[in-house]
Amino acid sequence: MNTPVPILMYHAVSTSPNEATRALSVAPEAFAEQMALLDDRGFTPVNTAQLANSWRSGSPLPKRPVLVTFDDGYEGVHRHALPVLAKHGFAATLFVSTGWLRGSYDSGGALDTMLDWDQVRELADADVEIGGHSHTHPQLDQLTDEALWFELLRCKEIIADELGTRPASFAYPYGYSSRRVRRTVREAGFAQSLAVGNRLANRRQGPYALQRVTVRRSTRIEEFERLVEGQAITRTFAKDHALTKGYAMVRRARQIRRKAISSRV
Repeated sequence: MNTPVPILMYHAVSTSPNEATRALSVAPEAFAEQMALLDDRGFTPVNTAQLANSWRSGSPLPKRPVLVTFDDGYEGVHRHALPVLAKHGFAATLFVSTGWLRGSYDSGGALDTMLDWDQVRELADADVEIGGHSHTHPQLDQLTDEALWFELLRCKEIIADELGTRPASFAYPYGYSSRRVRRTVREAGFAQSLAVGNRLANRRQGPYALQRVTVRRSTRIEEFERLVEGQAITRTFAKDHALTKGYAMVRRARQIRRKAISSRV
């Protein structure tokens, strides 16, 4: 029941990513090799809602569960990742920033070529759960309450209008959250949410702080295998953890200063 589960976090899948997305992109050939390894090792991909529902209800998960997740909504998820997922019969979850996708809701700010809504629908029809990732991809814990509610509800509303079903899962932009953000995500109607953390997920983390491990362009297949097997994760992400801890202190100081200024107004 409490066996840790690897939740893999991908972004762009691209042969020629731009500089803004390169570090967190993977080459299509690398993605195909990684999915083949999961298949060979007997992993069973499930989506975010399935994992959270299992941990919430106590129902069993399949043997060797793993989650394949994508953030933002880059076009290569449809072009390159979908055929590979379909080949292996793998489930996945895509978290979309609705204001970044091509179409009538596009608010600008996207870092590279994004999906359009026809492609998102094709992904949904192919066993890819579509979750929320805010509307404009801000740092949610730095927003006012009003702006935070807008980001969550606008994202949820657009997905529901386009797909005909409300998204159940959410992922925090940049992986950042706070108690206020997690509470608001829950009150906005999302049943579970993913952070980053670069640790394996487990039930004790709670449904609104499930941890993921980052797959980068620099992730070699040997390192990928260690990650999904839960080996040497702390050492692999030691630098990330140190940077995260330091930045968390900076962000906390900013929040305290902002509250102090607001109280004087």
